Amino acid sequence: MDDKWELPESINIAGVEYRIRTDFRAVIDILTACSDPDLSEQEKLQILFEILYMDYRKIPYEHIQEAIQKANDFIDFGVKDDGRSRVRLMDWDQDVPILAPAVNKVLGQDVRSSKNLHWWTFIGAYMEVGDSLFSQVVNIRNKKAKGKKLEKWEQEFYKTNKHLVDFKTKEQHIPEEQKEELRKLFGFKK
Repeated sequence: MDDKWELPESINIAGVEYRIRTDFRAVIDILTACSDPDLSEQEKLQILFEILYMDYRKIPYEHIQEAIQKANDFIDFGVKDDGRSRVRLMDWDQDVPILAPAVNKVLGQDVRSSKNLHWWTFIGAYMEVGDSLFSQVVNIRNKKAKGKKLEKWEQEFYKTNKHLVDFKTKEQHIPEEQKEELRKLFGFKK
């Protein structure tokens, strides 16, 4: 797919087009799994393939690395990573109540009620989120992570909205029994 104005519906791997799930919810599920410290790298890759590629079993083993790279390129919106370490400033699960309204404002529609909103459309709107509760929370998280002093109004905001700003600790969002069943299902060893 060479036209930068088109929204990709497939990924070309070694000359073969493989259809992909493009809805933003599918990609957020992948990102959520990839940030789960309880999952192994093998489990994360399995989840990536099963969610993103509709016919992942048809991808030849010798093209797996290319499939991983092109999946990452799709998820990264075609923007190359500058390689710098990044501070975690948002959480796809925790921030939904403040993120969705901010993206809704940019798109002029409720993203949650959309049947199939392409990931690139969603992430483009996400990158255009302006002044909002979400941006205030992210700004305060950024300052705190970098050890910068909060302005007086930010200190007051933080005091009354810690539940929004502080990341919740995730004990185990998937019970261990379910994880074990998934490991058996996919043939993973603990």
